[in-house]
Amino acid sequence: MLNVQYPSPETITCQLQFDGRVPVNLAATDFDVPNDIFSETFVLGKGLTFSQALELLPAAVGSLVRSILPKPPQLLISDQSIFNNQVGFRRAELIPASNDGTDASTQGVKTLHFSLKKDAVRPLNLSHEYQLAFLESQDFSTNQFVLKTGSILGQNTAAPDTLQLFGNLNQGQLLFSTPFTANIFHNFALTLDFDQLTTQVFFSTGEKALAPVTDVLQNDVSGQGQFHFGVLKKPVGGVGDITKNGFQPDGIDEGVIFGGIFQEDSAGGCISLSP
Repeated sequence: MLNVQYPSPETITCQLQFDGRVPVNLAATDFDVPNDIFSETFVLGKGLTFSQALELLPAAVGSLVRSILPKPPQLLISDQSIFNNQVGFRRAELIPASNDGTDASTQGVKTLHFSLKKDAVRPLNLSHEYQLAFLESQDFSTNQFVLKTGSILGQNTAAPDTLQLFGNLNQGQLLFSTPFTANIFHNFALTLDFDQLTTQVFFSTGEKALAPVTDVLQNDVSGQGQFHFGVLKKPVGGVGDITKNGFQPDGIDEGVIFGGIFQEDSAGGCISLSP
């Protein structure tokens, strides 16, 4: 394992379940081997390594997570980003190393934090639908929540340049939406109650403290599973199994910048609003 040197998280007082904030002493090649932060195997195009699918940017100035100066990972997709023969998709995603699908991150009451920002150099093609963060159930039957942008399949998306947070896809409930504004970090915290099957959403931009933007909402978060952070680009014009068909253009060079990925135990109501 790597000798990970974390700065002191002096502004986070809740017990952490996992910590995906990238320490300043790591390089992209460190994610090609087993480490304590993210899986070195999933989710990648066949034959690719994470050092080919992500870049680590300078410390997250202008982000809510500025206090410990992590290095934001920039997830990238290309024509080669075909995972598990899913030729209809292009995808590159990070999964926390400790999140094996049945671990404690999907038990009790947990608050998931993450921030994301547009890549000004590698913009998304908003005629497609993208999944940027989601919890995929252990049996792969649903996403208990999913953050999307672009033109949502099966919908007439009036404003594709929007971040749309949906609850369990079997229910189709839109929990929260906000414009995907350029040049700023968008900070999310989701309090997930795996006993009462509820979700509450907190949000802010830039260096502003998080604030609740929903009440506690009924949302079926049962089924455990794994958290994904990255870029999953769906095809257009596909029918049936869109993982295997539909149009994807050539010359894909797109990305999204992430930061502040961590999860805390909120069983006692603890949540970090200014981490």
